[in-house]
Amino acid sequence: MLLSPAPPPASAPGAVPHRQTLGRCALCILLALLCCALLTACGGRSSWRKGGVRGTKPYTVRGKTYYPLKSAHGFVEEGVASWYGPGFHGRTTANGERYNQYAMTAAHKILPLGTQVRVTHLGNGRSVIVRINDRGPFVGDRVIDLSRAAASRLHILGPGTGRVRVQSLGGVEHMREDGDLAGSFYVQVGAFAQRANADNLIEILSRAGHRGRLVYGSNSLWNVQVGPWPDTFTAQQKLAAFRALYPSAFVVGD
Repeated sequence: MLLSPAPPPASAPGAVPHRQTLGRCALCILLALLCCALLTACGGRSSWRKGGVRGTKPYTVRGKTYYPLKSAHGFVEEGVASWYGPGFHGRTTANGERYNQYAMTAAHKILPLGTQVRVTHLGNGRSVIVRINDRGPFVGDRVIDLSRAAASRLHILGPGTGRVRVQSLGGVEHMREDGDLAGSFYVQVGAFAQRANADNLIEILSRAGHRGRLVYGSNSLWNVQVGPWPDTFTAQQKLAAFRALYPSAFVVGD
């Protein structure tokens, strides 16, 4: 006798098929993960807005070690400004943000990340306020790399560069009154793999009446620095003279 296959059991009224239940569970898990990701991303952005200045650890680029300032109070600097745009748009900056060429930001080698500075074009008098969120520029004697938006307002998009004054929002006078950074600034004039070479430069500087010191940096080089001076304004003035003999000299904070 042939046996007929048993019919499938009838589903209870209102029951949800097994595959549909699994699909709903997967959708719920996906939505939960998406919410977590969104909360994490938003939290990262808001925590940066609320956070203080950061990025004061020494770092090395192309064999040169830079020592970011622990404070930007009293900072004044004059030099060449450049700008960077489409080729970097969307890339990660030194503080972890995504670079936005349409935002009012800039890159600087030693100012604490998050510092607000006023940049004034010495040729046309135009000025902008930008926030430092990246490191650079590491080309020639340039002192600041502006976003496309900031460069546009200063009218240096076409020329590509312009001579500017960079000033932290605080003022030199306040710095000199409270003495916050007294004796903290040096001009680095050289870096050597062999200590003997660094000692020779110290001796040369001493004969010229300059007080030098040796700092063994994270770049495994002996850094020769002259100073100290009581504020960045004075150090920048001294820097101009030292660059006549040491073109790669720059100011560092202790």
